[in-house]
Amino acid sequence: MTTDYRPMWESVGLDLEAHDQLLQALPPAYGEVYMNQFNRPAGMEYFDFVVSEIHGLRIHELQQHKAAGGKVIGTFCVFVPEEIIRAAGGICIGLCSGIEIGTAQAEKVLPRNICPLIKSFMGFKLAKVCPYFESCDMVVGETTCDGKKKAFEILNDYIPVHVMETPQMKREKDKSLWHSEVQDLLNRTEELTGQKITEEALLQAIKDVNGKRKALLRLSELRKNNPAPISGKDCLLIEQIAMYDDVSRFTQKVNELCDELEERVKNSQGVKETTAKRLIVTGTPMAIPNWKIPHIIEESGAVIVAEELCTGLRYFENLVAETGENMDQTVEQIAARYLNINCACFTPNEGRMEKLLQLAEEYKADGIIHCALTFCDPYAVEANRVEKVLKEKGIPLLRIETDYGQEDVGQLKTRIEAFLELIG
Repeated sequence: MTTDYRPMWESVGLDLEAHDQLLQALPPAYGEVYMNQFNRPAGMEYFDFVVSEIHGLRIHELQQHKAAGGKVIGTFCVFVPEEIIRAAGGICIGLCSGIEIGTAQAEKVLPRNICPLIKSFMGFKLAKVCPYFESCDMVVGETTCDGKKKAFEILNDYIPVHVMETPQMKREKDKSLWHSEVQDLLNRTEELTGQKITEEALLQAIKDVNGKRKALLRLSELRKNNPAPISGKDCLLIEQIAMYDDVSRFTQKVNELCDELEERVKNSQGVKETTAKRLIVTGTPMAIPNWKIPHIIEESGAVIVAEELCTGLRYFENLVAETGENMDQTVEQIAARYLNINCACFTPNEGRMEKLLQLAEEYKADGIIHCALTFCDPYAVEANRVEKVLKEKGIPLLRIETDYGQEDVGQLKTRIEAFLELIG
């Protein structure tokens, strides 16, 4: 970042000294993980720029939006309907939670042994080092796990939090509950923004967000080719950025990148040899800047061809129907799309097993790596069902449990290399 953003950071309430320490840690990590990749697409330049301005230009845009009377609403989960926030003139952004930060502050209000993602977002807030958090007028939480559910009660002491009760099953009565939760969010968003959501605005927001999803689906389709025209690390980065970049600009840049990748496919130009092992990564979300496992996998010679993650296919794989005939039906269609997400909070969660089998076949995957964050019970326990189903179909699986620390990198690299040898 060449612009001096310190006055802006100070104005939003950041702890500048702690924030400086955070920024000093990020650029070297990014350069090591991303900038030395072989035959990288030129279209990644935009996404590199976004990361270089991760606490700069986008925050400036959010502040301009707020100065004009707009509201900013933060989330941690793919269950929060972005369409509703956008239809009310708000900006929906994903919040910081992918690195160890503010641990001492977080452990004053949370137990030590809790999911790193939860400890991270609480640490970011209490240490005042996330300009996205400090730009938010409200956070929308959900009940996809007990840890987050209880942490949102505490987070509400520091910033207004609206919690959506996420059903744990997908029966008709659960659909009714979820529909009412989506309607409640619409009402709460109208109250916060002071703007009545019209059916016309909601349908336009659905088209806008669907446009983003379609661009990501186009990118995902291109990864079925061999050689892979783009690395899994770059795709994960794009999927992470999708959660906080401007919707129209992001959609345009992803489509431009896809134009380039289509030419690569025509010319059989890839980022790895055609003999590279093709892997799918599944499990808990990998919030920016959590690139540890994908970096180890691709440094070991394999290529990731799909992410069955919330920072992946779960975020964009289904579209909202654009044919609502009235407001209630349109809200119902939004609710239906989000309830189709295969989060491990559901029981049973057979849709996720079916999706993994489908992906393995369509992407010609040689194996799947299941990655769960430490203390993430829903995904750690569901790994048993994943392993059982994949074993029945003869699809190799490696189960990994890790956190945001770097202490286990050597051990993980050894296990992943051994897995690649096994499936070779």
